Amino acid sequence: MKKGIALLLALGICAALGACNGEYQPADTEPAQDNVILTVVTSYGGDDGNRGNFVAAVEEFEAATGVAVQDKSAASNEEWKTKVLTDFMTGSEPDVLFYFTNADADPFINAGKVVSIEEIREEYPDYATNMKESMMATASDGLHYAVPSSGFWETLFVNKAVLDACGVAVPGADYTWEQFLTDCETIRQAGYIPIACSLYEIPHYWFEFAVMNNGSIANHLEVPTLDENGRLRDDGVSQKWIGALEDIKLLYDAGFFPRNTLTATDAETVALFGEGKAAFLIDGSWKVGFFTRNYPDCLDNFKVRFVPGKGQRPATDAIGGISMGYFITRKAWDDPKKREAAVEFVFHMTSEEVLGTFVTTEVTALVNGAVPQGLNTIQQSAADAIVELTGVVGAVQDAISSEAKSDLFVNIQRVVTGQMTAAEAVESAIRLNG
Repeated sequence: MKKGIALLLALGICAALGACNGEYQPADTEPAQDNVILTVVTSYGGDDGNRGNFVAAVEEFEAATGVAVQDKSAASNEEWKTKVLTDFMTGSEPDVLFYFTNADADPFINAGKVVSIEEIREEYPDYATNMKESMMATASDGLHYAVPSSGFWETLFVNKAVLDACGVAVPGADYTWEQFLTDCETIRQAGYIPIACSLYEIPHYWFEFAVMNNGSIANHLEVPTLDENGRLRDDGVSQKWIGALEDIKLLYDAGFFPRNTLTATDAETVALFGEGKAAFLIDGSWKVGFFTRNYPDCLDNFKVRFVPGKGQRPATDAIGGISMGYFITRKAWDDPKKREAAVEFVFHMTSEEVLGTFVTTEVTALVNGAVPQGLNTIQQSAADAIVELTGVVGAVQDAISSEAKSDLFVNIQRVVTGQMTAAEAVESAIRLNG
C-alpha cells in the first residue's frame, strides 16, 4: 500500500475510532501534499438524505490529509447526468466522480477518461480490496472502473396519516393492482392526492414497476428491438413497455397524480407526501434519510411497503442493486499532485467506517458488511419490508442509452396527454438506443 493511503488510515480513521486493528500500518509517515485541491462530483447534493453524511466524511478526509475538496455535487436527475457527460466531452471532468456504473458510464469509459481498478492496483495494490469483486460492475472491456458504494432498493412509501383519514388500510405484502386502483379512488374522493409523482421530472420509478407489472422479474431486463425495417418489433418485450406506458396513462386519466404532475418538480411532489397531502410515493432507499432529516416529527406516519403487483409479478418483487460507485478520472491520475489524493479520497469514502454511516437498510459490497444500529421508526419499517422481498432486479432503464432514456421519459408526458401513443413512444426511444 502506498504511503498516502497508509497515512490516512493510520492518522485519520484510527484517530476517529480511537484504535487500530493493525491491518494497515504505514511504511513511512510522509504527509500528503498540502495545497492540493481535489474536484469531486457526486449525487449527494440538494435534498439527498445522505448529504450530511457525505459532508462529514469529506471534512474528516480533509482534516486527515491536508487535501482540500472542491465539492460540486448536485441532486441526481437527468439534467445532472447530462451535465456530467458534457463535462467529460469538454475536458471539464472532475478528479473523482460518484456516478452510475451502468450504461450511463459507457461514454467516458469507452473514451478512456477514467482509470480501471486493475490499473490503479498496479501502484496501489490494496485499492478496493475491501469490496466483493462479484459485486463490482464490469465494463464491456472486462475491466472494473467504479468502487461500489452502498446499494439501493426502490419500493412504495405510504403516508399512514393520509390513509387513516381516508379509511384505507396500510397495504400488505399481497397488495394487488386492483386493490390499489380502488384505494386510489377512495383517496381521491376524500380530497387527497393518491400518488405523489412528477411526470415532468421523475417518471422513471413508475415506469420501472409498470414494466415489471406487465412482465415478471425474470424478464424485466429485456429491451425492445427494431425489425429489419427499422420499426418496433411487435413481441412480448415491446408489449411490456407499451402496456407500462398505458398503465401510467390510466393513472393520469383517473386523476391519481397531482394536478401539476406535468410541470411540478420532484421536490414539490415529494413535499406533498411528506406534508400529508398525498398517500403513496414510489422512491428509493435514499428517501429514508431524507424523511428522517426533513420530517423528524412525522416519522411514525411513514411506512415502507410494496408496489402493487399485477399479473405474474407479486408485490414483493422490487427494483434494487448497487448502481453507483466512485471513479477516478484519467485527468487526476495523470496529475502527479492529484493521483495519490484521488486514491486516498476513494479509499476513505468506501471504507467500512464511512460507508457504515450511509447504511440503514441498504446493501453494500463490503466484504465484512455493515450493520446499522439504533434505527428510527421509518428505518425499522424499511428494514422489516426489505426482509419480505421475494426478489430484486436492476432497473431496465439502465440497459438503454441515455439518449433513448431521455426521449422515453419526455414522451411519457405526451402519452398521458394523448399526443402520442404508447407504441410510438417506445419506438421513438428504441430508435435512439444505439
